[in-house]
Amino acid sequence: MSVLAAGVELGGTKCVCVLATGPGGVVAEERVPTTSPEETLSAIERVLDRWQAESGFAALGLACFGPLQLKPGAPDYGYITATTKPGWRNTDVARRLGSRYGVPTAIDTDVSGAALAEGRWGGAQGLSSHAYITVGTGVGAGIIVNGRPVMGIGHAEAGHMRVPRFPGDDWKGACTFHGDCVEGLASGFAVEQRTGRNGGELPADHVVWSMVAHAIAGLCHNLVMGSVPERILIGGGVATKQPQILPMVRAMLVESLAGYGDAVALSSQIERYIAPPALGDQAGPMGAIALAMDALAAA
Repeated sequence: MSVLAAGVELGGTKCVCVLATGPGGVVAEERVPTTSPEETLSAIERVLDRWQAESGFAALGLACFGPLQLKPGAPDYGYITATTKPGWRNTDVARRLGSRYGVPTAIDTDVSGAALAEGRWGGAQGLSSHAYITVGTGVGAGIIVNGRPVMGIGHAEAGHMRVPRFPGDDWKGACTFHGDCVEGLASGFAVEQRTGRNGGELPADHVVWSMVAHAIAGLCHNLVMGSVPERILIGGGVATKQPQILPMVRAMLVESLAGYGDAVALSSQIERYIAPPALGDQAGPMGAIALAMDALAAA
């Protein structure tokens, strides 16, 4: 019998709690709105308490918006740190939830979780290195090298890389920290700030989508040259609802790489190299389950 795990994907607007053995074995799923930390975490605890009493679970995975403190020895390990989410700075997530249930528990960023899920069950199976980019309210990238998310002084924040600007564009950008980083140029929030309209109201041929694609292609260029992923998967609400973006990113990346290094081989398989996540909307919640499975294996 497959092991039953609990996972929580903590997002900026909602949290998805899932009880599952994997993508094909979801036993229960509930959503909780992201409000204040105490209200949100208490609601998550009520869901997990009920599942523990009714079914039990062997491990818990937390795929959370960040930035996060992920160094196990740090006094604030498992905390959300310098986030732009009002009220959530210095919020304890991992220790609060992990100590409550007494099962192996792991926490990582939501994008690293999704990247691990794609490696375990989805579009990056069999690869030792890949990246998962989400383009939604914000922009994030989970970067997997040798099967694990990259870590150094902290976790990857590739969505805040600075990239060359779209020709003629001098808009200041929407990121409250960096202005015109990738997130400040390509996120759903940036599109709304730039145009004054929700992205869903804009036509597919609006110039802003070329600007979004240009920034994401710049991010992909830097990933290709830096962490050399074997595949880049691009998901998130903006990318999913605007399918014209991925073909533009592919073409812009090929042009940007300009035949350098392995770019020729990459260009010949660009539709497989830059692809949507195979798990679709399940990538995020299954990221939490993948983290739980990894925690159980390491216990």
